[in-house]
Amino acid sequence: MSRSARRRPGRRRPWGSYAVVVAGAALTLVPFLDMLLTSFKGPGEYGKLPYRFLPQAFDLSNYRAAMEQLDLPLLFRNSVIATAVITGSILVTSALAGYALAKLRFPGREVIFRLVLSTMMFPPFLFFIPHFLILVHWPGAGGNDLLGRGGAGLTVSLAALVMPFLVSGFGIFLMRQFMVSIPDELLEAARIDGAGEFALWWRIVLPQTKPVAVTLALLTFVNAWNEYIWALLISTANPRLMTLPVGIQMLQSYLDPDRMVPVMMAGLVLSILPVLLLFLLLQKHYLRGVMLSGLK
Repeated sequence: MSRSARRRPGRRRPWGSYAVVVAGAALTLVPFLDMLLTSFKGPGEYGKLPYRFLPQAFDLSNYRAAMEQLDLPLLFRNSVIATAVITGSILVTSALAGYALAKLRFPGREVIFRLVLSTMMFPPFLFFIPHFLILVHWPGAGGNDLLGRGGAGLTVSLAALVMPFLVSGFGIFLMRQFMVSIPDELLEAARIDGAGEFALWWRIVLPQTKPVAVTLALLTFVNAWNEYIWALLISTANPRLMTLPVGIQMLQSYLDPDRMVPVMMAGLVLSILPVLLLFLLLQKHYLRGVMLSGLK
């Protein structure tokens, strides 16, 4: 029997759906390609009409200008330290809290979980002013006395970049929802063998949550790496705490208008390289975590 005869009648390939997906992927890549190509354009070439995507000549002068205008080692150091601390803290706290809310029985568990969910309903910048005031009046730091008066507190230290983001309600929710699916019988068998709660969390639960943990790590890394508003607020108190997004935005303050956009695009290309590299390394685990966690 031929292949066409074995094919069920009326079954057709969804070419229309394929076309929509390919078109959506192409539209997603257009801004990235425009940023990359603009970073090679010469002075006055950007913004001319009719608009041209391709530069007249691929020139690396914009990258040299970005490196000369920016203190890239300092910016990268601040961004890497802040992103690494935030990502690590959210992974640990989310895994611990998610396990407690999913597998431990204690009074008020559902109330605590609902409070965690409620933190996801407010935009993060709503809490920036309270966070800043807390850091300014931190006792015994930055010249403050024990009552938190007389100095700048923690706003002049690297701790100011990370403290408002050490715990994530979304991370706790994501880890908890996945850990609920782990069979209780597996944990009960380990308890019978004498395993404590920490051993259960470390040896049984965590290895099974690897795909979701990678997904959470990537989402947290991208958000922390691209954080701008809070980093800008902190860098006003101490310019030495400036991160890559803030530094690239500051380029427009001391560049000629005809070179401003290409040089900023060159800085943006340099800034996204770590994120792109991390995604390529963890792409397999990320896609698996998205499917397992039900994210869209």
